[in-house]
Amino acid sequence: MQALLKQAWWALLIGGIASVLFGVAAFLWPGLTLFVLAVFFAATVFVDGVVTIASAMRNRATASHWWVWLLLGLLGVVAGAIGLLSPATAAGALLLLISAYAIAAGVLMIWAGFRLRAEIEREWLLWLMGAVSVLFGILLLTQPAAGLMGFVWAIAVWAIVEGILKILLAFKARSFQARIAAGATAGA
Repeated sequence: MQALLKQAWWALLIGGIASVLFGVAAFLWPGLTLFVLAVFFAATVFVDGVVTIASAMRNRATASHWWVWLLLGLLGVVAGAIGLLSPATAAGALLLLISAYAIAAGVLMIWAGFRLRAEIEREWLLWLMGAVSVLFGILLLTQPAAGLMGFVWAIAVWAIVEGILKILLAFKARSFQARIAAGATAGA
């Protein structure tokens, strides 16, 4: 790991700068960032659909429920194609997926809190986490524009913070390389 850090500090630096620039661009052009994310999401769903169809067809002689995978693959291809033709639809689908997950996870946490209340202490934490998750999911469903922009801004903040940390690590690795080189020259 030390050898990697001392030889590739510049790669960390470039990656960190690129990450910070991406984060700043996401703040400056949130609509474009959302568009690109939606297109990548749609492309991922489309490619997954194609691969699932190919797998279903290849295994139809040995798998009894191959047709279920075929239907899932077709659904992915259709959904991905719709998303690629209409990135706004893909962004909405992504938001709907996150909302549904938050609500379902919240309901399960609340249910688990009730089921485990005799076995654990502070089960109210599960209830609270579940309620927050359900409310978050409902908020995303009722305020989709705010949810999508919040999603973009969260990615932008993450990219900037990660980029700054990579830049700091790059300079730390570079100084580590310089210390090792100085130590090697002094020992020779």
